[in-house]
Amino acid sequence: MKILHVVEGMDPKLGGVCQAIRTIVRGLSDEGIANEVVTLDPPDANFLSFDHFPVHALGPKKTAWSYSRNYSPWLKKNLQKFDFVIIHGLWLYNSYATFKVWIELKNKCKSEESERSLPKLYVMPHGMLDPYFQEAAGRKLKAVRNSIYWKLIESKIINGADGLLFTCEEERRLSHKPFHPYQPKTEIILGMGTEAPPEYELALTRAFLQACEDLDGRPYFLFLSRIHEKKGVENLISAYEILLEKNSGNSIPALMIAGPGKETSYGRKLEERVKKSPLLMSSVFFPGMLTDKTKWGAFYGCEAFILPSEQENFGIAVVEALACAKAVLISDQINIWREIYEASAGLVAPKSVTGTLSLLQNWMSLSGEQKREMEENSLKCYRKFYAVDSFVQRWKQNLLMPTYTSTMGI
Repeated sequence: MKILHVVEGMDPKLGGVCQAIRTIVRGLSDEGIANEVVTLDPPDANFLSFDHFPVHALGPKKTAWSYSRNYSPWLKKNLQKFDFVIIHGLWLYNSYATFKVWIELKNKCKSEESERSLPKLYVMPHGMLDPYFQEAAGRKLKAVRNSIYWKLIESKIINGADGLLFTCEEERRLSHKPFHPYQPKTEIILGMGTEAPPEYELALTRAFLQACEDLDGRPYFLFLSRIHEKKGVENLISAYEILLEKNSGNSIPALMIAGPGKETSYGRKLEERVKKSPLLMSSVFFPGMLTDKTKWGAFYGCEAFILPSEQENFGIAVVEALACAKAVLISDQINIWREIYEASAGLVAPKSVTGTLSLLQNWMSLSGEQKREMEENSLKCYRKFYAVDSFVQRWKQNLLMPTYTSTMGI
């Protein structure tokens, strides 16, 4: 069995989708399923040399639509080599071109009265059908663009493919709201996950503390994600400042805001805000992007993980925190919040300043025993829903094997 994953790019700095693909590929490869990836990255991109699976980089891409003249010819030559084609993400040239070539191939197979060589085509939106993107105040022009694009192109892909693949029930439910006609042939919830972190060792803590010397050994809340308006960072800083004001003289964990984006205008604005506040200046730290041992040292050493996002389809960092047996304090706009709440693996609140403050206060009000119990539940939640072997089995049982058996029976 061979799967082709279609994605705009595999640069690790983009996080999210490309990281999910790497996890999917590694998990399925361990089950003997071959995977290849086709992207619009330039062929000489340095990060491509680190992947241990075939990546066909057909860029460089041009225009905001990410057009590449190399893309369609490659698909026409190679698409029939695969049993499954999965488009990851929406709104760009690669999804349009993949569907167009697939339809041409489908029509050819029908005219020859054979579908044996036709790959199954699925779309995995990765949250890109979330109503947030049509409703957010700063996205009005993009919302109009998406509505036009939906009518002209994207609805044909969504409704014409063999089905849609979702990471969780909440994503599937929300995908019904923003665009019409929305009539996918089938919807399959496959889940998502992350690989298990390295086992804890003192070297991880040392690596983190070396990168964050100003912390000086204090306990800390950890925010680890892209520093972006969507992530609720401003609400977090405001809520944390109120927490400090209300608990003057008491020992409050520091706040570590880690991740890429510190160098952006938004990131600099946040740092300036912290520097202007005597309360915040000594308790909020921006170490930048943490990777490898430094990142895992941050997870293992934190008091709790916090992410009050305005929208998050899955939240890989949330799952990584669960895997390190850390309670997660999250907004109810993170689509896996129900699973976490029902597993008692963290606390959930609205995305507002008030909601974020309640996350911090409610965590601090727990007894040591209650905190330890929540941390134990976090690890159980990870193993049940998000460990690689768990979600790979769902891929096999709910998508690959039933479809493959049906196809082979033609």
